[in-house]
Amino acid sequence: MTHAPLAKALIFDFGGVISRTLFETHAQTEATLGLPSGSLTWKGPFDPETDPLWRDMQADRISERDYWYARTRELGEMVGQTWTELSDLVKAVRGDAPSEVIRPEFFETIAAARREGVRLAVLSNELDLFYGAEFREKLPFLKDFEVIVDATYTGILKPDPRAYRIVLDKLDLAPGDCVFVDDQDRNIKGADMVGLRTVAFDVTRPGDSYVHVRASAGLEPAGATI
Repeated sequence: MTHAPLAKALIFDFGGVISRTLFETHAQTEATLGLPSGSLTWKGPFDPETDPLWRDMQADRISERDYWYARTRELGEMVGQTWTELSDLVKAVRGDAPSEVIRPEFFETIAAARREGVRLAVLSNELDLFYGAEFREKLPFLKDFEVIVDATYTGILKPDPRAYRIVLDKLDLAPGDCVFVDDQDRNIKGADMVGLRTVAFDVTRPGDSYVHVRASAGLEPAGATI
């Protein structure tokens, strides 16, 4: 695979790109919540036919937040709880050890980025809304991220061009100097409109996706020697 010129910054979405999706951890969720195996039948991008609500989100009939609010309420009801905040679900199933669901390919990639002096940033639509602000203390790698822009606080959601420009302004970099990685097509299209170099992350093929991330950022492949 041909590598692009070295990027000056990598800008990551969080959920799905840095962390595994809740779809991938159904077994863990069921065990943690005391639900029978197989209780969670919605599989989002892994099997859209099982998940009409996911298909509605992909068709822009509902927002991504709407999708997860619905799943949060549903899971709360399954365990006899009234969950109204997205963080209620994530704290219940991932609150004790969020580092366990971070993708290993992500760690390899940011290690390569640090070696090459590539700066790191996060642009998320609901980082603290979904995980809760206190979770950051359990993820020490976030200290390596120079910029974290979270629409929980800005109120400006991707794919609004302003969301990307906030990150670029904080980095003081041109769009073409940065690679943006996201697992939602609408957010990739928004970044393309701003002029960012982009990688559409496929959560069903995370290893291949991170190969593309490193190549697009001009980084050495995983496992390469220096």
